[in-house]
Amino acid sequence: MASAPPSRLKRVFVASFKIGAYLLVVGLVALGVAVSVAVSQLPSYPELIRRDDLGQMIRVRAADGSIIHSMGPSFGEWLRHDEIPPIMRDAMVAVEDRRFRSHPGVDPIGIVRALMVRAQEGRWRQGGSTITQQLARNIFLTNDRSFARKVREAILALALEWRFTKEQILELYLNRVYFGGGAYGIDAASRTFFDHSATELSTAEAAIIAGLVKAPSNYSPTADMEAARGRAGVVLGLMVENSTISAAEAAAADPEDVTFVRPRGSQNITRYFTDWVLPQLDMLIDETVQPLDVWTTIDIGMQRAAAQTINANAPGGAQGALVSLDRDGAVRAMVGGRDYATSIYNRATQATRQPGSSFKLFVYLAALESGYRSDSTVQDAPITIGNWSPRNDNGRYAGPVALRTAFTFSINTVAVRLAQDVGTRAVADMAQRFGITTRIATNPSMALGSSEVRLIDMTRAYAAVARGGVAVTPYGIRRVTTADGTLLYQHEAEEGRVLVQPWVAAQMTDLLQSVVDHGTGRAAQLGRPTAGKTGTTTSNKDGWFVGFSSGITTGVWMGRDDNRALPGLAGGRAPARAFHDYMVRAVAGRPAEPFVTEAAAPDWHIEQTEEFWFAPPQDDPMLDADGSPIEETPPPFDRKVDPDGMPIEEEEQDDGAPPRLDREWLDRALERPRPPERGPPPVRRTPEEGYREGIY
Repeated sequence: MASAPPSRLKRVFVASFKIGAYLLVVGLVALGVAVSVAVSQLPSYPELIRRDDLGQMIRVRAADGSIIHSMGPSFGEWLRHDEIPPIMRDAMVAVEDRRFRSHPGVDPIGIVRALMVRAQEGRWRQGGSTITQQLARNIFLTNDRSFARKVREAILALALEWRFTKEQILELYLNRVYFGGGAYGIDAASRTFFDHSATELSTAEAAIIAGLVKAPSNYSPTADMEAARGRAGVVLGLMVENSTISAAEAAAADPEDVTFVRPRGSQNITRYFTDWVLPQLDMLIDETVQPLDVWTTIDIGMQRAAAQTINANAPGGAQGALVSLDRDGAVRAMVGGRDYATSIYNRATQATRQPGSSFKLFVYLAALESGYRSDSTVQDAPITIGNWSPRNDNGRYAGPVALRTAFTFSINTVAVRLAQDVGTRAVADMAQRFGITTRIATNPSMALGSSEVRLIDMTRAYAAVARGGVAVTPYGIRRVTTADGTLLYQHEAEEGRVLVQPWVAAQMTDLLQSVVDHGTGRAAQLGRPTAGKTGTTTSNKDGWFVGFSSGITTGVWMGRDDNRALPGLAGGRAPARAFHDYMVRAVAGRPAEPFVTEAAAPDWHIEQTEEFWFAPPQDDPMLDADGSPIEETPPPFDRKVDPDGMPIEEEEQDDGAPPRLDREWLDRALERPRPPERGPPPVRRTPEEGYREGIY
């Protein structure tokens, strides 16, 4: 008896099963081919260890090696699988992928559970990604939430599991995953949050780090320490469920006992400096991929003192700036404003302001170089140039005064006369010679500081005087290395370029010291040799003090950004006090150094006596290069003298007599420049006497 034909339902079921089986086989074959292709295209393990695809990390370090600023991702040491503490490996597996050691890269159970939660709650609440999938996404893909990305992620995860061992995959993951605070990898996270290597992690610390992967921006200790501790408690519970640790061990590992590294306060106070120094990397090195360590000249203690000093002394409503240079040009402190958080404008390196009388440095340098001396006499009297008639601050005129007195008490008319005598072009050239980079006008008022300058340039100029007339170039980068210590750049000391002769710098230093000892800069006295100059502009819009002591040169500026007047602001007040308050701390560990205020001047710069010019010759014979006596030849003419042996003036000699052998004749013969004419000798008063008498 023939069997009954299969029912329609059964035929449909069989057909569907066959189609499904066929599609499954095709899908598996396609998946196998896709995974095989992915495996063939995977980078080698050494290539995957590189983390340059995450961006370039730059760490800026102070002079003592401490990190003051970080840019880009932060990487620690790459730890091999056997170097990673087992508690860290177990904590990560417990919280992120408890079946990591058994699945092939994709966890079917996790996927089903995620789908069920999605169906129940109507949204994706639980992810099904394994550690291997997260690694694939981290290295090769983006974080977009498309179905195509999930398929590619699964294929790459299977390929990774096929190509590498579980230990290698976990090593890659723990060294590359992002933990917040800019830290990539467990070693960077450990150093960032706990200030020690990941090889020293405790159970509680490992739980904190493992808990960050889910939401680094929310749980990172740099964002919310309490949230990080709370999340660590959840991780410890999962570790107990996964039998990684016992309940007693979890109870003993209290996240509340973990001490986090406090954010470095130096990062804010050094931002003006780092903003100035980091753009210079493009001119020093070509490396744009490898992590870098930038070792700078900044001294954290001096920087902190500088920031405190500016905030304590700047008048209400005013800004302040400070630059401090070591004798070789190393920037030890830089303050560009009262608060970087409210204004990133760097008034130490970007702002151009009128320097007032602090610019007289260049007037007096030009005068000294042209032949003036500190005891030369110049008239302090009214002067009019065109329609301009400069006045002294006290409204009085002292008549003939010594150059030292004029500079000590910042007499305006004398500075203007000197600039007119040596030439305003010579003064402008002197300023540019000493490092002023802004345009210097050559009108008469330039002698009183009417041309705008930068604080860092003025500080550089004074540092060159402190160095004996040798150029000083400010620099902030000592060396640049890669993270593994390979040297990419090393600052080399420049060969000193002589700007003025040592005797000019020595006399200028003497004048600057007199300003602090007796004149307008007495508020800057440090109880050790100190030199400097005040500067105040019209209507008290700017106040300056620039000076040096014990190898440190510091410039201070104060004023308003809108250039409005500040009643009572003067270089000898708040800026000089700020200089004092900063420098007493900056030079505290340095020995007091006496200044070089005397140096041999050239012969033409010294007023010689007639005895010098007409002294009888020495008895010793003149010798040639071989040491043999040179036979003397009589002069081509005889000099007429009076009965006392003194030379007879030319007009007293007979007509047709040979030229007179005197100082003027020697100057012409040797083409030696003549010193400028001098006025009558000054009335000798000490600066203190003149100041008490109200003359200066």
